[in-house]
Amino acid sequence: MRVSTKTERIATLKRIGVDSSKHYLHVHGVDSGERVVLVKMLRREEFLAWAANIPKCVIGFEACSSSHYWARELSKLGHEVKLMAAEYVSPYRKSRKGKNDATDAEAICEAVGRPNMQFVTVKCEEQQSLLVLHRLRAGLVGERTAQMNRIRGLLAEFGIWIGKTVAKLENRFSKQAEELARLPLLAKTGIEWARAHWKMLDERIAELDRQINQVAKGNEAAGKIQKIIGIGTLTASAVTATIIDGKQFKNGRKFAASIGLVPSQHSTGGKAKLGRITKRGDSYLRHLLVQGARSAFVAARRRKPEKLTRLEKWMLTLNARVGYYKTLVAIANKHARIIWAVLAKGEAFDPKHGESQPT
Repeated sequence: MRVSTKTERIATLKRIGVDSSKHYLHVHGVDSGERVVLVKMLRREEFLAWAANIPKCVIGFEACSSSHYWARELSKLGHEVKLMAAEYVSPYRKSRKGKNDATDAEAICEAVGRPNMQFVTVKCEEQQSLLVLHRLRAGLVGERTAQMNRIRGLLAEFGIWIGKTVAKLENRFSKQAEELARLPLLAKTGIEWARAHWKMLDERIAELDRQINQVAKGNEAAGKIQKIIGIGTLTASAVTATIIDGKQFKNGRKFAASIGLVPSQHSTGGKAKLGRITKRGDSYLRHLLVQGARSAFVAARRRKPEKLTRLEKWMLTLNARVGYYKTLVAIANKHARIIWAVLAKGEAFDPKHGESQPT
């Protein structure tokens, strides 16, 4: 009986699962008969050269920070690359207690071959570049908040208490400088340095906002999304940078579910039990939509009753029934569905749509 060589086995490759780490990539490949023909570990700098010399096949990755880069490069080599959320891969791991890079690659290889698997659309460099600005901004905003709280805490040690708002903190520095001047020299020097760092963060955040706004102005889809009350430039820019095509989701609920804005389910015996929202997917986009929902709800409460749109009437009615926070989540879910419709159908949002229909 003739034993096939390693080269002959690789020539029969049909599907590959790749688990990527900082320095190494673990590869697990099978042929058309689902027989394992390849188990290999490669250094990061060797991977593309190796992939260029194997037969064109399906290659699966878990969606992570570098997976979109690998997908773009491997697609240039003629491979079909598919990305999956990590939570969809874990059920295919043979042993949860025996987790390692090799078993992860095997699980990815198994998952990518499932006919009903849901895949993540590969982002282009322009989208990832815009998301870099968003992630930097989010990090700087968090750092600014921490710096302001640090200043409040330090001043409290000298009997100076300041409210939580930015305006109150700034007012204390600008209008009550004499009180701060009485601090010991070392403490005053430290507080001034902390304030200068806070102002530097403000400037960098403002610069990132200018760049994001500039990109959003040239994006037609972002312009249409901003017509939704409560959706500003930041949210519209983040949505268009995250979603390549609205048609990648079957409907608006699928899009809302992808960012964790639908209730979790624990149903059995024909009885549906709904819990809190899943909070899966992109937490940054979910945060922006909830903040946008807050803005839309505040605007609805301030508007005169005779000028309320059908959507705003729904917000106020819902708030009376389920309360403030559940209303915000429901509005964010509604906004997500409207955004999907705008992106998938290419139509502008009409706030007066259905005005003649009952609320």
